[in-house]
Amino acid sequence: MNNKLITVTEEVVDQRLDKALSTLDPEVSRTQAVTMVKEGAITVNDQVKKPKYKVQLGDVISYSVKEPEVLSIEAEDIPLDVIYEDEDVIVVNKPQGMVVHPSAGHTSGTLVNALMYHCKDLSSINGVVRPGIVHRIDKDTSGLLMVAKNDKAHLALAQELKEHKADRYYIALVHGEITHSKGTIDAPVGRSKTDRQKMAVVDHGKPAVSHFEVLEHFPAFTLVECQLETGRTHQIRVHFRYIEHPLAGDPKYGPKKTLAGEGQYLHAKTLAFTHPRTGEKMTFEAPLPQNFTDMIETLRKSRIVKLEKN
Repeated sequence: MNNKLITVTEEVVDQRLDKALSTLDPEVSRTQAVTMVKEGAITVNDQVKKPKYKVQLGDVISYSVKEPEVLSIEAEDIPLDVIYEDEDVIVVNKPQGMVVHPSAGHTSGTLVNALMYHCKDLSSINGVVRPGIVHRIDKDTSGLLMVAKNDKAHLALAQELKEHKADRYYIALVHGEITHSKGTIDAPVGRSKTDRQKMAVVDHGKPAVSHFEVLEHFPAFTLVECQLETGRTHQIRVHFRYIEHPLAGDPKYGPKKTLAGEGQYLHAKTLAFTHPRTGEKMTFEAPLPQNFTDMIETLRKSRIVKLEKN
């Protein structure tokens, strides 16, 4: 157990104990804090308090956090769609529904488990849980990822991402009709103030920029191509919710009444970067998955039906 002490500051005065703790310590989720308070694992000024206790300036909160479980990562014979591979880099087309790397809730069946079976040499910079992983895409987002096979390649690719030199284009299906042909969403993204399981456009967030161009209109939906200038967590999903055009099928940021499917209609279509050894600019593309193309055809048919009725 890791024992911690934290002092209440002005920003959380008069907040419930569980909410205040999750705000003051980003490593403690609101759900964890609620459980800890109920179990009496948190004291305020050496006294056990109820969850509804309102913290006061200068209160000293004492609590213990369980040490993170050490994960044992096993190589698994899982099919991989390898677009390109050499001694430094692997480019893979990740299917929708696959988690990129293991976590407490997903210790097997991830892209990392598959990579470890496919390739014995992966960069060690991100440790045993995320070997080779330079950047990520969400579980229910499909498409291209670059993976580093050694530390030198990893550092070079990560630096290119940091300097916004790598090109990443996504195809997204969003709710509503976007009336202009292209645009830029420049809004900082950070942890939501009201739901710590979500990201949001917030004043204290990190700079985030997404460019987009409209590809096709359908009744009540728009198909867009997005270019990421930055790579914040859930950036495209958060940005399009912010402009009131949330992604179709998105269970976290979209409306309840949305298109059927296994998650958001978002695909990492194009990836371009400078090869860390040769200096060559390399560009890769991955076609839309079948479920995405099927939905587009369904929406096209609905558009034709609407036109015929009119």
